[in-house]
Parts: sequence; structure tokens; C-alpha cells
Amino acid sequence: MKTSFELVAEFRETQGKGASRRLRHDGKVPAILYGGHTAARALTLSHQKLLIMLDNERFYSTILNLKVGDQSQAAILKDVQRHPYKNAIVHVDFQRVEENEKIRISIPLHFTGAAVSPGVKSQGGIVSHMRNEAEVSCLPKDLPEFIEVDISGLSLNESIHLSQLKIPPGVVLVELAKEDAAVVAIHSPRAEEPEPTAAAAATAGAEGAAAAAPAAAGAAGADAAKAPAAAAGKKEEAKKEPAKKDAKK
Repeated sequence: MKTSFELVAEFRETQGKGASRRLRHDGKVPAILYGGHTAARALTLSHQKLLIMLDNERFYSTILNLKVGDQSQAAILKDVQRHPYKNAIVHVDFQRVEENEKIRISIPLHFTGAAVSPGVKSQGGIVSHMRNEAEVSCLPKDLPEFIEVDISGLSLNESIHLSQLKIPPGVVLVELAKEDAAVVAIHSPRAEEPEPTAAAAATAGAEGAAAAAPAAAGAAGADAAKAPAAAAGKKEEAKKEPAKKDAKK
């Protein structure tokens, strides 16, 4: 069985949040290895070495070699838990791989021929990727590193679906059993709204001024209506003043 990466690990006897926190403080990552009709085992890995390997796309979609002491176990990466805002790995899950048992794993899609496709080259379209990977089921010996998607013959408003992908012998697309989803398409670019011209801006300004005029006139009328009432009130107050003075005398 061909493996692409080798990870040196150690068995981990202590478990729990406190133990995992101490491991991370010491530069290690807690991990779990399960599957293969064998009991699950807790492991620890070097955080720095794991970070370097996770930068490689192939690390997620190939068979790995986990080495613990003098023991080696073929495995695939099943899950990576990352810190919400730090560049740190919190936990990793691995699944054992047996030569005679099928595995399910997501492998990358590599798109080629976009620049020469009629939809892009002569029709001004834009390539839209619906997905960048696909889940497959196969024996370990049949696992491809990636699936190539050639879009060199794609025209505008055309797409390629899962059923149209060229899959190696012995490999099955898992999702195809449920639906024949689109993988990539070429569509027209979204039309941009034209910038307003000077004439359009002047028209909009005139319309805004016309709309504001009635409101301004209404406000002026309301102020004019209030003025007589205010004047009458002042006259009444002036009449009451002498009466108040006479009462005091």
C-alpha cells in the first residue's frame, strides 16, 4: 500500500480537557485513531510538524503512515479541529486503512482548459466552480490523488456534472447515488450599473428640489398660522397686567 506522508506519534494514556490543555501547552496535538476492527487509540503529535503537513493539499486526500515506536499503521485524515482565531490545531481524527476494505475520502478536483474554452475565450464568460473536491469510495490501491476536470470544450451557459467526470476504474463517486450535481459552469458576467451622467444628475437634483418645495411651503404656512395666535396671546397678557396692579393696591 502506497503512503505519501509519515507522521511520528505517541500513544496517549491520559485523557480529558485538562490533559489535552497541557499537551497543547507543550506543543503537541491530541489525536484519535479508530476503525479497522480494532479499539480506538489516543495519540499525540507534534503541533509544528502537523501544521507544515496540513499546508499540503495532498495530506487531506492520500493514505498516511502513522508511526508509533516500531509500529506503523496506514490511515487517512478524517477530521481537523482548528482554533477559532489562532493558527493552531486543537484535535485530529485518523481512520485506519486496511488493504481489502474500501475507504471513503474527499479528493481534490483539478480544473484545466479554462483559458481556451469557447465560453471564456470568445464569449466573455466567467468560470464558476460549484465545488473543489468530491467524495469517493474505493480500495486503497485505487485511490487517485485528484480528479481532473477538463473544461476546454465548455461554452457559455454550459456546465459539467458529476456523471461527466472521468473516474478511474474501481472508484465510485459517493454523491452521485443521490444527485447528479453540477461541478463547474461558465456563465455571463453580472452587468454593472452605469454611472450617472451629468444630465442625469442634474435631472435628479431638479426632481429632488421639486419634491422638497411642497414640504417647505407647508412648513412656512404652518409658521404663518401660528403667528396670529401668538400675537393675540401677547395682547391678552398686556390687558391682564393693569388689572393685577390695581388688585395689589
